[in-house]
Amino acid sequence: MSFSFSRYLLSTGIGAIALLLAAQAQSDGMVPSTSVVIVNEADGEASVTVTNTDASLALLHVTLEHIPEDNEPLVFVTPPLSRVEASKTQLVRFILQSEKPLLTQRLKRVIFEGIPQGQSAPEAGHAKVGVTVRQNLPLILHPKGLATNRTPWTDLQWSLKDSQLTVHNDTPYVVRLAQELQLLPSAGGAMLPKTYVLPGERISVAVPAGEVNQVRFQPATVYGFAVSHYEAPVKP
Repeated sequence: MSFSFSRYLLSTGIGAIALLLAAQAQSDGMVPSTSVVIVNEADGEASVTVTNTDASLALLHVTLEHIPEDNEPLVFVTPPLSRVEASKTQLVRFILQSEKPLLTQRLKRVIFEGIPQGQSAPEAGHAKVGVTVRQNLPLILHPKGLATNRTPWTDLQWSLKDSQLTVHNDTPYVVRLAQELQLLPSAGGAMLPKTYVLPGERISVAVPAGEVNQVRFQPATVYGFAVSHYEAPVKP
């Protein structure tokens, strides 16, 4: 009997960069040179170096995934499959293929998976476990001419109505943040359904009764670094 397991590195949450560095230091597999892939429309493409930290030859399989809110195919990867010797690197290119100019940042996911090669067949009566290591990273498409914004979370708009807290992102930037929210001064709590707010998106969550004029949350930089908690005003 043969089994195959996958280990996922989730980089959408806060502290992702720490998880990434820990995974690089402690596990074998295909390790990309960045914690997020950014494709600038002005350049038309971006490149990432991936290192095979395993002790043997492996296949590098790179796949793109859409997020539920955006399934438009805007970028393709080359090569999607390659052979990488132990301790060697492979350059992976991400090429923009949008027919229309980008108006806002767009979010996708990219998976780097190492598939071990040349494994011997298991002995009779013994189970064999094959392990593939997957790095699941965000991919952000950045519009031409859009200035870099290192603190886009400061422009989120928060409002409260009928026990529903709503966050509105009317900026052209993808905002990454932790799901946990603290309501002030009531000290109540709420939970966002995901770790990002897309440009133009509104997200509403139920909150407990109590006085609320501020919301405290922990933002993350585009590369996944957690920063200090931020307190934003809540409009009635």
